This record gives sequence, C-alpha cells and structure tokens, in this order.
Amino acid sequence: MNWVEVCGTAIGFLGACLAVGMACSGSAKGVGTVGRAGAGVLSVDPGKFSRVLILQILPGTQGLYGLVVWFLALMKLGFFDANLVDFTVRQGVAFFGACMPVAIGGFFFGIVQGRLGASGLSLMAKRPNELSKSIILSIMVEFYAILALLSTFLMLNNF
Repeated sequence: MNWVEVCGTAIGFLGACLAVGMACSGSAKGVGTVGRAGAGVLSVDPGKFSRVLILQILPGTQGLYGLVVWFLALMKLGFFDANLVDFTVRQGVAFFGACMPVAIGGFFFGIVQGRLGASGLSLMAKRPNELSKSIILSIMVEFYAILALLSTFLMLNNF
C-alpha cells in the first residue's frame, strides 16, 4: 500500500480533527471572553455567580458539537473497530468538506457567542432582572450553530 492509496482516508481524518479542534478553539475563546467579563461582575457582586455561569456555558456548546462530529466521523472512518475505510482522494475531500460546517462555524460561532455573553453580562450587571434577554440574544447564534451541526451530520450520513 503506497501513500496515494491512504491519502483519501488521511484527508478524511484531517476533516474530523479540524471539526473538533476548531470548534473547541472557538468555544475556548468564547468561554474565556465571558469568563473575563464575569470576573468583573463577580468582583462587585459574588451573588451573581449562577447568572454568570449560565452565560459562560453557552459558547461551550460549539466544542460539544465538534466532539459529536469527530466521534461520528471516526465511526464512519472505521477507527473504533480497527477496520479503516479506503477512501479515494475524491471521497476523502468530500468527507473533509462534510466536516467543515461544524469546524468553521463552531470556531466563529463560539467566539461571537462569547462576545454576546460578555455584553449580556454588562446588561445583567446593571439590570439583574434582564438575564433572560441576555440569554435570548446569545441563543440566537446557537440556532445557526445547530444548522451547521445538522448540515455536517446529514453529509456524513452519506458515507
């Protein structure tokens, strides 16, 4: 078996790795952004910890979506049963492309959701009863992350 014969499968693995890596990176950035803003809120009022935590958790979902796609992709690649598929380069590129909505979307959605969460903390710090509005604004981004997850899931099911 030469390198050309395994190249398609390797490209597929790269897509799976980027799906989890990029989505988790976006989540880490978003969670960190909310965490920094949350630390400021908590320095003034430690009693708002549960409210801060709710807004900090939301950007973390992108990493979870990436992990779900990574697991599904590795199942499709035959990684867990030690029976790897033999993708052609064309199939590998298609598999790679199927993983990209969650990879790219998860990266950017996690960052944007973190910024929204941090802004929501500013609102909540001044008006504690406005937490629900902050959550709704942040969840609007989540809708598009779910669409990215759905598109990746549907494309991966063709393999």
